[in-house]
Amino acid sequence: MIGLVLAAGAGRRLRPYTDTLPKALVPVGPREDGEDAKTVLDLTLANFAEVGLTDVAVVVGYRKEAVYERKAALEQKYGVTLTLIDNDKAEEWNNAYSLWCAREVLKQGAVLANGDTVHPVSVEKSLLAARGQGQKIILALDTVKHLADEEMKVVSAPEHGVRRITKLMDPAEATGEYIGVTLIEPEAAEELADALQATFERDPDLYYEDGYQELVNRGFRVDTAPIGDVDWVEIDNHEDLARGREIACRY
Repeated sequence: MIGLVLAAGAGRRLRPYTDTLPKALVPVGPREDGEDAKTVLDLTLANFAEVGLTDVAVVVGYRKEAVYERKAALEQKYGVTLTLIDNDKAEEWNNAYSLWCAREVLKQGAVLANGDTVHPVSVEKSLLAARGQGQKIILALDTVKHLADEEMKVVSAPEHGVRRITKLMDPAEATGEYIGVTLIEPEAAEELADALQATFERDPDLYYEDGYQELVNRGFRVDTAPIGDVDWVEIDNHEDLARGREIACRY
């Protein structure tokens, strides 16, 4: 099993940082002596390394040269081997296509993390601990947070798994929020890739979570694992970035 990071997004709401950097490389931690400030990518690689995922694929696109430039330093710092996967449509299409670009490495099994999610390593540990009951895809689910319109909401039940995953849902109906981290077993790779392709061919602006919904609609079971009461944030704008910096200093 490998680590997988989606880091192709432009993050235009985080300008001016993202004038020159992909969102995954926007600083979220304090500058350390002789080193650049930590980014979401740094935090995610540290999490992966801590749980033994030292082979990591990173899907890059917007300002990808910044990731290429840091590749060797990141490998040395976190003891990982990075494979960079180019998304040629990162500035045109949404992330259903971005995850599809990683379809070959998904065959190894992966813990997927969005490149804009600041979260503790306990999330990866919760997903890995949830394996072993025949699950093929397990979503990290926050069942504690109060939900609003923007969140990626999930309706699930223990006996059936995920029934709906979408932002377009009454928060009162949701079981919790998907936080952007998923465990994908090798057995799910081909069916997931096919669902993602169907999703972006239907509408290239769709999310990979719409690909998960496509799987559910086809009768494929997608499971969830609650992450407990932990601090995390998806960084979309400057307010999120300020919150991310508060959280990142604890991890």
